[in-house]
Amino acid sequence: MDARPESSRPASPSWFVAKVNPVARVIGALLMCIPMFFSLDVVSAGSALAIELVLLWIGGVAPWTALRRTWPVWIAALGSLLSVTLYGSASGAVLLDWGWIHVTEGSVYYGLATAVRVGAIAMPSVILALGLDPTDLADGLVQILRCPSRFVYGGLAGMRMFTLLQEDWRALGLSRRSRGLGDGNAVGRALSQAFGLLVVSIRRATRLATAMEARGFGGDTPLSRVRVSALHPIDAVFCVICVAIPLVALGLALATGTWHFAFSL
Repeated sequence: MDARPESSRPASPSWFVAKVNPVARVIGALLMCIPMFFSLDVVSAGSALAIELVLLWIGGVAPWTALRRTWPVWIAALGSLLSVTLYGSASGAVLLDWGWIHVTEGSVYYGLATAVRVGAIAMPSVILALGLDPTDLADGLVQILRCPSRFVYGGLAGMRMFTLLQEDWRALGLSRRSRGLGDGNAVGRALSQAFGLLVVSIRRATRLATAMEARGFGGDTPLSRVRVSALHPIDAVFCVICVAIPLVALGLALATGTWHFAFSL
């Protein structure tokens, strides 16, 4: 078993993150992001984002690469900037007042702070999730966090089968057209085909559950481990870095007097 050849797969665009255990990635992301939810100011969010970009650059991910790979995050940040600026809590001098749109200096500031905070929270989380293998994560959840193996491996198997839905949908469509059933109403055809896909999925899930039961999943007998998941010193270093980022960012905000509790608006 130890001599079984396995092709290496990219675990992360960062050489440092690639060495971190998947469970440590999840824990580190939570430690880094949760404290940022309680702060709403430009200083803490901007400093956290700047530190994250610098650390990612040191870890092998250039800032422009990180921004390009997380473009949906910045679209969401732009949406939050516009919504808070136009309809947020009013304070300070009025810049624009037109119907429901009420733009003030305070709403512009908090809109900018919200947008930067969205980037500071979501951008590193997306980078940490890139290349994360679901099988390695499932092994870590079972072996390190002692999560129920039946639930974890069942969810892993279901997620693996989820990728077959597109192929099943295409096969059902071709099968129906070969029988002359694909030229009717588009809505009715889609509903009928969706029911067929549901039947196929239930049958596959039944066969998968039977196969997993036959291989000992869900029983009380301890199972052998093909892949051993364990924490190493680099995982502790990673978690320390994840804790230090919000501490430094919030400390700068407190030192400059700009810290603002996010839920006091």
